[in-house]
Amino acid sequence: MTATAITGMGVVCALGQGVDALLDGLRAGRSGIALRERTSTPLLEGCRIGAEIRGFALDVALERAPGLPEARRARALKLGRRAPFTVQTSIVAALEAWGAAGLEGSGVDPERVGVLVAGNNLTQQYVFQTHGEYGSDPTFINPRYALQFLDTFHLGVVSELLEARGEGCSVGGASASGNVALARAHQLLALDLCDVCVVVAPPADLSVLELQALANAGALYKDFTDAPARACRPFDRRHNGFVPGEAAACVVLEREAFARARGAPVQGRLLGVAVQLDGNASSDPSVDGEARTMRRALEQAGLGAGDVDYVNAHGSASPLGDRTEVEALRRVWGARVGEVEVNSTKGWTGHCLGAAGLVEAIATVGQLRHGFVHPNANLEAPIDGECRFAGASATQRPLRHALSNSFGFGGINACVVLGGART
Repeated sequence: MTATAITGMGVVCALGQGVDALLDGLRAGRSGIALRERTSTPLLEGCRIGAEIRGFALDVALERAPGLPEARRARALKLGRRAPFTVQTSIVAALEAWGAAGLEGSGVDPERVGVLVAGNNLTQQYVFQTHGEYGSDPTFINPRYALQFLDTFHLGVVSELLEARGEGCSVGGASASGNVALARAHQLLALDLCDVCVVVAPPADLSVLELQALANAGALYKDFTDAPARACRPFDRRHNGFVPGEAAACVVLEREAFARARGAPVQGRLLGVAVQLDGNASSDPSVDGEARTMRRALEQAGLGAGDVDYVNAHGSASPLGDRTEVEALRRVWGARVGEVEVNSTKGWTGHCLGAAGLVEAIATVGQLRHGFVHPNANLEAPIDGECRFAGASATQRPLRHALSNSFGFGGINACVVLGGART
């Protein structure tokens, strides 16, 4: 399968609005994790920390969008003004990526522009709040709810916003959704079903029900509630669960020949993808499944493990998950596991769930482009002495190829291989 060009990226997350804000925060080792502010329900001790998108207002965010035509801004306000928060942030991320790709006014055929929305159960807090307001008497529920509770509402909004009329669907894969959507976009482009594919991942706007269920299941952090920035500890011996994060992210992919023919600003390349199941309905990860998926992605990219300089790990700070991923890395790299640098973006952004893969793909492309590896958060006592975990500060180094991992509940493994822009 031929490489796919990455021409545009956009993000809104706990580190700020825009790709530059994300990369600057990662390079500086700045945490977006703090006590939760945006909740209408009292939270128990194990749910009070998160990496929230803070201070977001759609009209202000659109004012910050450079080079946005007035007609596009007006359409964004019309579509988003009364939409849920998750839709509003997706609009902003999509517009950043669209503009960065040079697609505004490009004349691209709208029937050759596809849209994929990564994630599932995207409006949990919206549903919870609506039930609280109208549950006792649903007679006067807002009729817009009939569309807005659906995951595919995001698909409709983004397609109308960008006037896209090609292929489209929503793609669910739990925490692997972002990478699964990238894989599907890669396939659509390889099959010549699209020239351009816009992949959008809305935030996971969890209600108190999902947060408390995750805490009760033992998935969330348990310590450092008085020091939120220290709570997420991927690959550290004191790791004990993930910290939920919020992010809307967007990546624009194109057939490489199409992108270069129109003079698009190629920022990176998607070289290989793999999605594999464990045959397991639980939350338990599988060394075999993770290693098998990494190998398949590398094989599709035409690369060996030795060609990869850097791994953006799933690294959620789950003790079992971290140990499993380290063992899977050992299986793939063998005695050379100490030669590939490993970090986890989640230590700074929180675990962005369905959007995690897209956020981390953007982080990976940014590091490839600018030649640096961002630090690991709170890695004071590594769980493994042979893996080459990134240290406490960013390091400058040239990077050729990178692997980015996403592993979801239900045995869903998705890996993507990324490379720099080829001149």
